[in-house]
Amino acid sequence: MKDGLGIFLWKISVALYLVANGVLGLIGTDRLSQVLGRGGDFAIIFGRLGFKGDTLGLFVTIASLIALVAGIALILEMLNISFSFLDTLIFIIAIIWAVYVVVNIVTWVTGGFDNFWFELQKFAVHTMVLASLLIASKRFG
Repeated sequence: MKDGLGIFLWKISVALYLVANGVLGLIGTDRLSQVLGRGGDFAIIFGRLGFKGDTLGLFVTIASLIALVAGIALILEMLNISFSFLDTLIFIIAIIWAVYVVVNIVTWVTGGFDNFWFELQKFAVHTMVLASLLIASKRFG
């Protein structure tokens, strides 16, 4: 743990978040799961971006696979097993999150929101995820 406890915990949290969203997206891509709100954050993100049906399932599956592989690779990298493609995978997920954050901002400006504090809390969480992904990608961190 040469970087300190804070960096170690941050890396673990990003890796576990990616793995969890990857698994949730892969096990919840059927239509019923999407209607019930399962499928992880990718189902929510791509659903909010306007994707529906099979197209939604396809994008959720692709993003979930990328997140799962990136999360596992990040954990393995902490064990000094490096991967040349890790930065690219995490960067792709960061782009998805950035689009989602921008769509949320545009939605607020154009259509408003039901509950300001709840929406602000969700926005803050997704902005923290985006920042963590950008830092983890090493392209911006």
